[in-house]
Amino acid sequence: MATQQYRIVAAEDSEIHGEPHIEGSRVTVQDVHARVEKRGLAPERVAERYNVDIADIYEALAYYHNNPEEMRRVEQRHERAAAEARARSSLAPPDN
Repeated sequence: MATQQYRIVAAEDSEIHGEPHIEGSRVTVQDVHARVEKRGLAPERVAERYNVDIADIYEALAYYHNNPEEMRRVEQRHERAAAEARARSSLAPPDN
């Protein structure tokens, strides 16, 4: 029987901003989740766009749901970074 090799690099082993990602790529689990489950893109389309196997997309989604605390920390880090960037920006939305 063949042994399944998983291709998700966990956050603690990741060199991509400490985020879990698909091994051999810069595609993060968070980005896959956002595109498929939040934006409604088809997993096949995301796989084509990033030039990864469709199995990698489904594995990333499974990882997201199997590691809720880790993914919550990643999302909070993203939210803090976005808030800090907005606070530093000198751009203001137009007046209506």
